[in-house]
Amino acid sequence: MLNETGDLAEKVRMTRFEEIYERVRSRKLGCKEAADILGCSERHFRRLRSGYDQHGIAALRDGRRGRANPHRAADVEVEMVTRLYQERYRGMSVAHFHDFAVRRHQLARSYNWTRKTLAREGLVQPEKRGGPHRLRRPRSPMRGMMLHQDGSRHEWVAGAWWDLIITLDDATGEILSGFFVDEEGTMSSLRGLYEVIERHGLFCSFYTDRGSHYFFTRDAGGKVDKTNLPQVGRALKQLNIRHIPAYSPQARGRSERSFKTHQDRLVKELALEQIGDMDAANRYLREVYIPAHNERFAVKPESEQTAFVKTAGLDIKNILCIQEERIVQNDNTVHYGGLVLQIPKSPHWHHHVRARVQVNTYLDGSFGIFYGPLCIGLFHSNGQPEPDGKMRNAA
Repeated sequence: MLNETGDLAEKVRMTRFEEIYERVRSRKLGCKEAADILGCSERHFRRLRSGYDQHGIAALRDGRRGRANPHRAADVEVEMVTRLYQERYRGMSVAHFHDFAVRRHQLARSYNWTRKTLAREGLVQPEKRGGPHRLRRPRSPMRGMMLHQDGSRHEWVAGAWWDLIITLDDATGEILSGFFVDEEGTMSSLRGLYEVIERHGLFCSFYTDRGSHYFFTRDAGGKVDKTNLPQVGRALKQLNIRHIPAYSPQARGRSERSFKTHQDRLVKELALEQIGDMDAANRYLREVYIPAHNERFAVKPESEQTAFVKTAGLDIKNILCIQEERIVQNDNTVHYGGLVLQIPKSPHWHHHVRARVQVNTYLDGSFGIFYGPLCIGLFHSNGQPEPDGKMRNAA
């Protein structure tokens, strides 16, 4: 039936051409008008007319009819793709599946071919377009001008709800730091900052929500207090990095869209790799997911220059930490976080009794006690002193 329909359509096309051709030959129509009637370009009509003059009606036949398309996929290739999606990757978006198929199964076909093949088999449904019209905020022109940080609580693996902390560059959308923690807070924010600054350098501005570990807000939903700074704000001020609060979810659209992608793709990938604990998930995130994500989604910045500045020996460990003041007790101890930290003897002072000192809590849970710029004790997370943990100058 299909061949009969095609033959009929070709016969009608030839008959119509002959009729128009006669009208052109008798000067009732020009070549442009004839081309418009036949729905082709004037150049193509002249080509058909020349062929008809030389070879007659045979010149109008479609030479492709009855021949197999050389680009047509073999049945075995179609079967491989559909079986792969059904058995291993069902539920993934077509784009996500196509990335895996190219990377892991050497698929040479395009995304569009993959989409149409899966749709023909009824394995995926086209998404409906819609939603309000919004104006896109321009990206920063160069890397390091603005960074976004946010956390997303989600059931990343079956039965386990973790927070994913992401720090990304506004200019490129590149993830510069990402890791899972049990709960988002001050230490996770400082850790994200530390990983970025240690690897790339200092940057210009930091865009976050108004969570309590980022800002103090006197009135719910009101303006942030820019004078009373929590630990993250204090560290950013010391590093001369501008901290920008977001006042609406739409203002954080770039990071929100990023998390929507992670909640779709990352959950499926962790399940595919049968990862169930946080250490393995963080390793996969660091070694596989983030590099692949950046390669797939990061964009080229407007400028090749960078706003990142090297730290030039700045002691970021003693800035990106929790800093709190304490008074030394009569037995040269400091009570901190339920622990008793014993300050070792010093050749410079007989004691530090009643001195006001600063206790730094580092990202690994260890502690340092400082008297002014001088470190007078370093301690493990359990409160035990480090063997050589005294008399070090803070940078």
